[in-house]
Amino acid sequence: MRNWTPGKLRALKGKRKFATVTCYDATSAALIEALEGDKFPLVLVGDSLGNVMQGHDTALPVTIDHVIYHAQCVGRVLKNSLLLADMPFGSYQANDDEGFRNAVRLIKEGGADAVKLEGGERCVALIRRLVEAGIPVCGHLGLTPQSCLAMGFRVQARDEAAAERLIEEAKLLEAAGCFALVVECIPSALGAKVSAALSIPVIGIGAGAETDGQILVWQDLLGLNQNRLAKFVRRFGNLGEAAQTALNQYADAVGEGSYPAPAEAYE
Repeated sequence: MRNWTPGKLRALKGKRKFATVTCYDATSAALIEALEGDKFPLVLVGDSLGNVMQGHDTALPVTIDHVIYHAQCVGRVLKNSLLLADMPFGSYQANDDEGFRNAVRLIKEGGADAVKLEGGERCVALIRRLVEAGIPVCGHLGLTPQSCLAMGFRVQARDEAAAERLIEEAKLLEAAGCFALVVECIPSALGAKVSAALSIPVIGIGAGAETDGQILVWQDLLGLNQNRLAKFVRRFGNLGEAAQTALNQYADAVGEGSYPAPAEAYE
């Protein structure tokens, strides 16, 4: 059991805002684990691994086996933060029986502490079933990347009717047993309203500053991703540039014969 649990995360509601981050490998997880204090109560193995780890344009090609593999990598190192794993596209949409089996796999094989799935009312029955079986569930509303072919990548729920519907669905997910909710790419005012309407933590990504928590992709916030970034992303580091500098220095040192030096060679 990791130190952070769904119950502890829920208890943060109204007490303090918290940061969360995606993570896909053991090296990155070790950096999180080495931080002092409870900086990151939750870490997500997201299906965004399709974009940032596999080089796809979307997360749609990601399979349940992919998520299980990356969850295993992170979980071997992560001891403190709650490990949340995405249920990828196609792993639960067909029917609830398949969704249940795949959620169980993420827990049993992947070592996840909880699962996240996208969608509102259509997911309520599955969420209830998972929660009743003892599997903690996090919901996801707003821009749902697994629906990108239908909705594209744009801000959601701008009009009043859509905003009201999102709040209604958020309440349905809470009533179904979700311990937290991610809201993505919605107006800031709506992010505040959703957070105020629920008793569970609302984690925003492109949803303004008034949500209970925030989540960013590891590669984006550290400046490892060289692609165009969404408006809501802030680079808190520029590790991509630092890595390119190091690679150039390494190649030059080899080319000029200064690496390895005598002190770096065996006799």
